[in-house]
Amino acid sequence: MPDDRSPLESVLAETVGAGQADVVTLFPGQTSDHVTGRVAVVGTYVPRKCGIATFTSDLVEQLGHHHGELAVDVHALVDAGDPLEYEGVAREIVQDDADDYRRAAQAINDSGADVVWLQHEYGIFGGECGEMVCDFVDRIAAPIILTLHTVLAEPGDKQREILAHLLSRAARVMVMSHHSADLLARLYGIGRERLTVIPHGAPDRPFGRQDRFKAQLGLGERPVLMTFGLLGPGKGIETVIEALPAIAERHPDVLYRIVGATHPNLVAEHGESYREGLQGLAARLGVADMIEWVDRYLDTPELLDQLEACDIYLTPYPNLQQSTSGTLSYAVALGKAVVSTPYIHASELLSDGVGHLFEPGSSQAVAEAVNGLLDRPEALAAMQRRAYDKGRETIWPRFADAAASLVEKCLGDRRPAASRLFAVPGMGGVTAMCDDVGMMQHAIGTIPDRSHGYCLDDNARALMLMNVTGRMEAREADRYAAMFASFVQHAFDPAQGRFRNFMAYDRTWSEDCGSDDSNGRAIWALGHTASRGRTEDMRWWARGLFDAALAGFADIDSPRAVAFAMLGAVGRLEGEKDHAGARALLQRGGTMLHSLLDESRRPDWAWFECVLGYDNPRLSQALIEAGRLLDRPEWLASGLSSLRWIAQQQTSAQGNFRAVGSDSFHQPHEVLPFDQQPLEAQAAVDAAKTAFRATQDRFWYDHATTAYRWFLGDNDRNVVLADIASGRCRDGITPRGANRNCGAESILAFQLAHYAVVALANVQRADSSGEVIENQRLPRQPATHFR
Repeated sequence: MPDDRSPLESVLAETVGAGQADVVTLFPGQTSDHVTGRVAVVGTYVPRKCGIATFTSDLVEQLGHHHGELAVDVHALVDAGDPLEYEGVAREIVQDDADDYRRAAQAINDSGADVVWLQHEYGIFGGECGEMVCDFVDRIAAPIILTLHTVLAEPGDKQREILAHLLSRAARVMVMSHHSADLLARLYGIGRERLTVIPHGAPDRPFGRQDRFKAQLGLGERPVLMTFGLLGPGKGIETVIEALPAIAERHPDVLYRIVGATHPNLVAEHGESYREGLQGLAARLGVADMIEWVDRYLDTPELLDQLEACDIYLTPYPNLQQSTSGTLSYAVALGKAVVSTPYIHASELLSDGVGHLFEPGSSQAVAEAVNGLLDRPEALAAMQRRAYDKGRETIWPRFADAAASLVEKCLGDRRPAASRLFAVPGMGGVTAMCDDVGMMQHAIGTIPDRSHGYCLDDNARALMLMNVTGRMEAREADRYAAMFASFVQHAFDPAQGRFRNFMAYDRTWSEDCGSDDSNGRAIWALGHTASRGRTEDMRWWARGLFDAALAGFADIDSPRAVAFAMLGAVGRLEGEKDHAGARALLQRGGTMLHSLLDESRRPDWAWFECVLGYDNPRLSQALIEAGRLLDRPEWLASGLSSLRWIAQQQTSAQGNFRAVGSDSFHQPHEVLPFDQQPLEAQAAVDAAKTAFRATQDRFWYDHATTAYRWFLGDNDRNVVLADIASGRCRDGITPRGANRNCGAESILAFQLAHYAVVALANVQRADSSGEVIENQRLPRQPATHFR
């Protein structure tokens, strides 16, 4: 179950803390030759006319060309008001349709995508500041690579909220400048180990072919200046036009080529008034004949040809927060001298004499820079050579290698966990969480957190573990069993007939009466101990307290609490088949659960409630047991059908167990993938064991072992949660990886799941071959992973 963690614990629960490592820059030459997997790329896409669409297209094309072992599916964000013909895409996502994001997320999960690579810019998603992207990422199960095309130094409240949410869901974050990485670390506290700087990729073409491409375009031998992009006030073109008279005084044959259509949003609102205003400015200054307007959107090959024909490329952008410019990267890689304002990308890429920087709005500075280069051809040639050399760091093969390496980091270790399936976990992790009172609830990392004290839930589970463990010496196991039993005994309030749950570290109870679920779980542990306790004295004690607790449970009708208690009744009946109270509890619970299922069932939702919570398979498990013991075949059938349905919801397209995430709680008819918790995997193992015993259907054995392998690394993040040597277990899986904490609930879930899967394997093997897996006390092993 989710727990309320302290601020310190929440910080330490991060997979990676802020400031722990330098930003990783994958240039130059970090290659990945063996990465395989399926990548779902989400963003705008060609033929849409925007820079992110071009980048997405380049990413897909270069991964396909240089790393064909990666299967790439494109999920293109589309504008319903501007229909375009998309080729080679897996799916179109209507950017303003919230339901379409949900459908797309489900389709991506069903596709078996190993990684989702999301391109983010506030303006390309629906809702206020693009907030629809948040619901989308909440539904994605695969690790998310988040490419941020804009990182604002002063974001608005809504923009900050959205980006913080995306960062909380991203396994890896890619930016194209160190400045953006610094902003993320400073403003959002993102751990630098999750940050990767990959400069914008660029084409690899030969150096110094200006004359050839000038001839192709009919430009003769004129010195050529060029600016490219969708025209709008943010381009700063006025500054260059105002500089042209001063440039013409020294170089009257210069040509300034302004290449690109007017931004479609600007055209929709104001027509071509902006372009006409620039043309009017040029006419007033007497430089109209020095300007060539190429009024259309160019695809990448034609753009590159146009770039090759220029001598000096200008990016006079007034917005100094622009973190990336694809055409700037292209110009540098093609060996063009660049004169630019010092926006973020330009400041980093043009350092060390690669280009010339000037302050925004200064036409005088533009004229001086351009004239300085045209006056001295040797200086112009030297800057062009420096740019070309710099561009070798960002050419497409290197960009593709860096991108593939980033995918590989997200894939993690995908080795199968089957070889460790029946290894017996140590008990050091259990005992480390205990003192002379009982087992403490929570830990920060592997260190017990005394501030949260103890709870009945965990000590009841720990008592059940003592009933089945074969790893402890008998005397030690007896001592711990007595301690946990004593906690359960002390939690019972005879006056109320109910149990208390939470106890502070100073041994004072924090409540007068515990939750319904904790009372149900206490009865479960007592029924389990009544038949499986380590000694007859322990079993005698459990039978007495079980009977005393039944009366106080009579008015509890919470489905999970009743299901837990029903499982206790099953244990009680193992030792006393005609126990009236246990049979009555099974009858009441079976009637209630069967009725709930009938009332809530619909074609796509075969479940007891309209929502999913924690420990979900326990409802089906209890109904199966009630049907079996009370000879109610309709209950047995309902329990099995509902368990098969929840098993399907908890199986990924790759065949791994995917625990229903805690984000699903209180969300009607939703199954969300995070956060995934060990309790759910244990419940799946136990319920499948019950179903297998009732049916001998091999499906249930396979599902139980699949759920158990979730602990061992066969999960959505390929992270090993359980340490066999110590017996510890992490507190679950977040979108970013493992929660590093090792609390009591998680440790006990892993331990109990182990003994359940071994018991199931013994039933299955005995049925088929007579073999039995040994699970007796083994020599103690040193802890190796979680120290």
